[in-house]
Amino acid sequence: MKKKKLFVLLLTFSLSIACKDTKESEKKIDSASENVEEIADANKILKTKGDEIKIIPIEHATAVIEWGDITIYIDPTGGPTAFKNQKKPDLVLITDIHGDHFNKETLEALDVSKAKFVVPKAVADEMPDEFAGKLEILSNGSSKELNGILIEAIPMYNLREEAKDFHVKGRGNGYILTIDNQRIYFSGDTEDIPEMRSLKNIDKAFICMNLPYTMTVESAASAVLDFKPKKVYPYHYRGRPDVSDVEMFKKLVDAGNQDIEVVQLDWYPNEEY
Repeated sequence: MKKKKLFVLLLTFSLSIACKDTKESEKKIDSASENVEEIADANKILKTKGDEIKIIPIEHATAVIEWGDITIYIDPTGGPTAFKNQKKPDLVLITDIHGDHFNKETLEALDVSKAKFVVPKAVADEMPDEFAGKLEILSNGSSKELNGILIEAIPMYNLREEAKDFHVKGRGNGYILTIDNQRIYFSGDTEDIPEMRSLKNIDKAFICMNLPYTMTVESAASAVLDFKPKKVYPYHYRGRPDVSDVEMFKKLVDAGNQDIEVVQLDWYPNEEY
């Protein structure tokens, strides 16, 4: 009788251990499945957020940005032929009222049916009536999120007495676009103003340099060395009568901080300098 009770106890204990092992195995399988799902979800997020940010120079101050299925036009000028190989814009950013940044004929000739416009008030006041419902008006220091992109309006103006009437403070906007955690700065027409020198965490900076309208190569390089973008792209460097020396700009930046990469794009494809 004692042997029979002992056998029953041993059998019960063995079954208990077996059930416990089975439950532990099931937990491991469930945990592994959850991890696989989490990894899959993470990969989906990475794929969505990992789209390349492509920047296409058109001419002078005009550029196109592509990010996944979003297309942005910066200061579109040059007529429809300048954009014949480009996708239709989702966003159009305009910095100022001058003809090399704001061109009504170009806007009216392009297919902007799905686009929102981000503009300063001075530009909004001159926009054709047909675009009135598409405008987002930003003043210096304000911001707006559109299509998953944060757009910040940055001051742009002249400092030199002889140039102050070209770009008065508060009229136009430079812009910082935060795209997929990258901060991309377009200076617009400006000199090396304090607001530029104090910028933080800029990944790509598009910096103007042309006389008599904006600033010298030396001033542009000095400002860049202050706010330390990861990459800097000289643009808007055709002046009157001379073209700014972008090679000198690169030398000045390299001499001051070799961690800043100077990237030269072709902003004047139809002109020889």
